[in-house]
Amino acid sequence: MASAGHLVTWLLWGYLLELWTGGHTADTPHPRLRLSHKELLDLNRTSVFHSRFGFLNLQTMLLDEYQERLFVGGKDLVYSLSLEHISSGYREIHWPSTALKTEECIMKGNDANECANYVRVLHHYNRTHLLTCGTGAFDPLCAFIRVGYHLEAPLFHLEPHRSERGRGRCPFDPSSSFISTLIGSELFAGLYSDYWGRDAAIFRSLGRLAQIRTEHDDERLLKEPKFVGSYMIPDNEDRDDNKVYFFFTEKALEAENSAHAIYTRVGRLCVNDMGGQRILVNKWSSFLKARLVCSVPGMNGIDTYFDELEDVFLLHTRDHKNPVIFGLFNTTSNIFRGHAICVYHMSSIRAAFNGPYAHKEGPEYHWSLYEGKVPYPRPGSCASKVNGGRYETTKDYPDDAIRFARSHPLMYQTIKPAHKKPILVKTDGKYNLKQIAVDRVEAEDGQYDVLFIGTDNGIVLKVITIYNQETESMEEVILEELQIFKHPVPIISMEISSKRQQLYVGSASAVAQVRFHQCDMYGSACADCCLARDPYCAWDGISCSRYYPTGTHAKRRFRRQDVRHGDAAQQCFGQQFVGDALDKTEERLAYGIENNSTLLECTPRSLQAKVIWFVQKGRDARKEEVKTDDRVVKMDLGLLFLRVRRMDAGTYFCQTVEHSFVHTIRKITLEVVEEERVEEMFNKDFEDDRLHKMPCPAQSIIPRGTKPWYKEFLQLIGYSNFQRVEEYCEKGRKKKVNVTSQRQQRMSTDGDRKHFCCPLVVEKVYSHIFF
Repeated sequence: MASAGHLVTWLLWGYLLELWTGGHTADTPHPRLRLSHKELLDLNRTSVFHSRFGFLNLQTMLLDEYQERLFVGGKDLVYSLSLEHISSGYREIHWPSTALKTEECIMKGNDANECANYVRVLHHYNRTHLLTCGTGAFDPLCAFIRVGYHLEAPLFHLEPHRSERGRGRCPFDPSSSFISTLIGSELFAGLYSDYWGRDAAIFRSLGRLAQIRTEHDDERLLKEPKFVGSYMIPDNEDRDDNKVYFFFTEKALEAENSAHAIYTRVGRLCVNDMGGQRILVNKWSSFLKARLVCSVPGMNGIDTYFDELEDVFLLHTRDHKNPVIFGLFNTTSNIFRGHAICVYHMSSIRAAFNGPYAHKEGPEYHWSLYEGKVPYPRPGSCASKVNGGRYETTKDYPDDAIRFARSHPLMYQTIKPAHKKPILVKTDGKYNLKQIAVDRVEAEDGQYDVLFIGTDNGIVLKVITIYNQETESMEEVILEELQIFKHPVPIISMEISSKRQQLYVGSASAVAQVRFHQCDMYGSACADCCLARDPYCAWDGISCSRYYPTGTHAKRRFRRQDVRHGDAAQQCFGQQFVGDALDKTEERLAYGIENNSTLLECTPRSLQAKVIWFVQKGRDARKEEVKTDDRVVKMDLGLLFLRVRRMDAGTYFCQTVEHSFVHTIRKITLEVVEEERVEEMFNKDFEDDRLHKMPCPAQSIIPRGTKPWYKEFLQLIGYSNFQRVEEYCEKGRKKKVNVTSQRQQRMSTDGDRKHFCCPLVVEKVYSHIFF
């Protein structure tokens, strides 16, 4: 055969080998569906907002269900986006630093790009106003944004006359670690509060209570922390007993064998803390912290720890006192990189804070459990009726209680996750996990937490985990892998609206919204829907559609859903199981040239399905499973023959197996063409070098009554759709005539028009059929 044919063969093999070796490892769970950014746009499942200035530099997002808006803070800008469709009807506030402040910032040696106003605080202050703070070119400031009432005419403007200095409320550096939460009119913030980024502290400011903070330069409280999240979580109905929880990482003083060990902490303090009267004046007197553990138990008794908290999500439940905490962790190990998600219950967190204190007698002593007398009121408790009502404020606490709290901020007992292990572990290194949001869903067979996990390359994973009590094991089910942004950029913020079934995803350059589900993407049969195991979706008797547990939308007679097991055989018995959609096996005819490579394509809709190939060599022969070797390779794209032999001819069945459900999705009849016949046919035309260089053979050279060689080739391989080939040639001829000279047009005759660009046609047909 011509050398060009062999070159194409080996180029194809190189490309397929790259795809094959670049795939997932065998033990890496596949997503059931993988949707690209373009596919999400085509499905109208996503919408993306880009700033008209060409940059966004997103810092923070605030979801406001009452106003039906998403507020976004960026560089010199605040945006108000519609929750319904974020890319239309947006409003903006331009809030740059003054020219003088910018110049002073640059003169102090800061990077010019950092000498801007990065908006890092956005909170609901009341029904009509937002509180916002920005870095102000390394001189933080705060102001209020008027948004009006929901039913009023749209309002969105800054009230500069109410601006205030922002120190202790917003960091100087736009890249500095920072968290904040607004409780009533009090702003609680964890930040580095000085210009140089050395004074790590937790502040309370803004409201009617006195400004208060952690002590300066006390490493027992905070040692180089990275702040991750903060929430107010009540213990009971007494508001005076409300506490704020701070999630952060820091260098651990108690890790004596490793001077640079990083631990994740939960810090806690009372909302109404006023500090002490003589000790800890205007300093927190209720601050305590405990270690948050996320680890995988080892067979040898040595756990693998995921010590660095990346993100934290608070899932509210019907009991507002007991939300569920989801923590996204990574490792600080130099041996391997990995991520884990652990779940914590408030009962475990409260137990740690109500337990013993950690104690160190002196520099030469080890950390141990404090076994001495604990003063009253218990250090870390709030001045409230629940605690006896004896003290009006913490200023009334005895000095020994304040002194003990100052010297014993660390709890001895660690906080372990539910089931004492992560619900999800990722060590494949494909991407880093950065953000997490969770939605709790009622399904036919129970309640499930759907995890939306943002990565550092613009992808969101939609995952559920299923715990097996008998085996004490966790099953991870990746439902979808969604490429949210066109280019691989880190996801730095996510907000979730269960009410609207929408996820709002922020990167440095854009904000996107994406619907939680698109059930019809799983397939048009009952089995496809049940095998998906998506708690949002169920088979309603006609299609795969949104699952409603109760109400007018529910169709109890027809709902088919099995999230825990994905048992399609049982769920779909009599529901398009034998007759309709699943029984329609796609049939194809393929050709292979002897001693060349051929790929029988078969890619199941579900990436979690296992593919098994069978072959039938004759009409009455038995089906046998295809044996793979160095010549026949099973790949993600299909079955690859590196060198086709005549004995390979037959009918091949591509069969998928998923949760014991077997389905033949494609039937391919492979015909093998003898190499000598194809070689003879190609050489027949390529012998004449002059003809080879011309776009079409001239009519004078083609003997009358002779069938062109490309038609002989197409007839040989069984490609009988000559009309489409002629139409293609005719279109190509017309296009060529429009751009060629009059002389070339005169050379064209009716006889040679139909042979225009025939080699190109064969090349396209050849590549289409064989590859």
